[in-house]
Amino acid sequence: MRRTQRPGGHRASVRTTSAAVAAALVFVGTVAAAPAAQAAPTSADQGPERAAAHAAAVPSFRLADIPMKDGVVLKANVFTPAPGTPGADVYGRYPVIVQPASWGQNDYEYILQGKRLASGGYVVVTYTVRGFWFSGGEVDVAGPKDVADISSVIDWVLARTPADPQRIGMTGLSLGGGLTLMGAAADPRIKAVAAMSGWGDLADSLYSGETRHLQAAAALTAVQVPTGRQSAEFHRMLTDLFADRNAPEVVNWARTRSPGAYVDRINANGTAVFIASAWGDSIFNPSQITAFYQKLTGPKRIELRPGDHATQEVTGLLGLDNATWASALRWFDEHLKSSGGTPRPPVELEVRPTGAQETYPSWQAVSSRTERLQLGRANAFGTGALGGGTPGSGGTVGTGWWTSVAGGTNSGADGGITEVSGLLDQLVKLPPVVVVPLIPRWAGAVWESAPYAATQNIRGAVKLHTTGTASAPEGTVIGYLYDVNPLGVGKLISHAPQSWTGRTPGQAFPLDIQLFATAYDLPAGHRLALVLDTEDPLYGGRSPIGSKVSFGSPENDPSELVLPLR
Repeated sequence: MRRTQRPGGHRASVRTTSAAVAAALVFVGTVAAAPAAQAAPTSADQGPERAAAHAAAVPSFRLADIPMKDGVVLKANVFTPAPGTPGADVYGRYPVIVQPASWGQNDYEYILQGKRLASGGYVVVTYTVRGFWFSGGEVDVAGPKDVADISSVIDWVLARTPADPQRIGMTGLSLGGGLTLMGAAADPRIKAVAAMSGWGDLADSLYSGETRHLQAAAALTAVQVPTGRQSAEFHRMLTDLFADRNAPEVVNWARTRSPGAYVDRINANGTAVFIASAWGDSIFNPSQITAFYQKLTGPKRIELRPGDHATQEVTGLLGLDNATWASALRWFDEHLKSSGGTPRPPVELEVRPTGAQETYPSWQAVSSRTERLQLGRANAFGTGALGGGTPGSGGTVGTGWWTSVAGGTNSGADGGITEVSGLLDQLVKLPPVVVVPLIPRWAGAVWESAPYAATQNIRGAVKLHTTGTASAPEGTVIGYLYDVNPLGVGKLISHAPQSWTGRTPGQAFPLDIQLFATAYDLPAGHRLALVLDTEDPLYGGRSPIGSKVSFGSPENDPSELVLPLR
């Protein structure tokens, strides 16, 4: 590992936040639209001689209509390198990059990056995914029609541009990132891909911990409605997700659209895969993409930084210097041009909240040890000890205890707001915050460690094991891990939900929650706090209002929190 220091009520709440969430997503996706009109190469107002020199140096740009096999026409734009641009083979052919637009966006989204890639010796074709804007058809959400479109676009660009069929790459953001990975599985002609803020497991993204991610689904719907046309199948799946019915069918629909279901094909194709994501991605959580990454056996690299869905890449859409886009270009140079410089370690992490950069030879090397913290009995103030130490309020560690919280009630601890909270963490190091001593213990169970004498380097997915009972046959628990300063203010390190159905009321059952992966340095002098409650605005909880959920630690099965540490 190498490390360097860089300077510097649920339904009502979903409705309340949906407008803000939609606005944030639209901003992230459309921020490049303003300069799009001026992005096409032009030599106006430069004088005849200077204009001629400029025209000879810049790539050409044109709009295109690309027909699909089912008659649907996709809107696209194409950049072609200027004659003499380095990168061509002996036949004058250049490597090609295919870029499907992201969710709710059109083919102008990547226009500034397209021009940059073409100036570097790539043919670039960007297209509006079927069902959105002026492309024909209906939204297929990376289904069979979308995947078939990828190959049709490649066929078209090979027939109509100086593109080298042996050097084909693909990149995209959000939906474009998911389609990029699906394309790597479906078309062996694709040699290298760069998936940004995409998904490896769509089912886990929408339904991790058997819990519906309703705020994320609402945000995506809010972006899609004014920009695209739902297919009957997509409409049915979305309606079922919101209505909490036909869950197995919804999950199966999502899994058929998951690159992880076809990872064997990607490995067989030998595709070089670059992945970039954010620790706080509230649409496609980091755990599902790291799980997918670990299944890849070919050339691969992953980068994870603080942020939310697509927020790390957005400045690149404006044509500004951007670390993620720069890494993607270097990946293509390395695998399509054999000119990417010295290969870098496969894993690169930006640590929260310090900004330190770390590299590792594999994901398995990210954590080297674990610490097991036993959950203790609550004291008179309702706080249990976490680990062998004693929290400031006097709790003790042991087994044989039970503690209960009200079902369907938000304790004040939550995972934040889709697209907003991760962005705040990225920009001002402000994740969701809670004052731990003020959490009502009837709504949230709390365990707190003693202050740590040295920095704790948390790397990976924290795991909780406890024993639960509930007064209703179904329910939800959300686990939150906080970095608590000496004043009792907790900053969210990670969280995750877990739901269940069909349980016998009052009968104990094992309850395991794996929090979303992260890289976080807990400062010396700070405590860890674990909070468990039953309601979060991000999710569709199952605990009925008026029910009770209890947590216990039997002597033969102690409750514990397992920390992965560097």
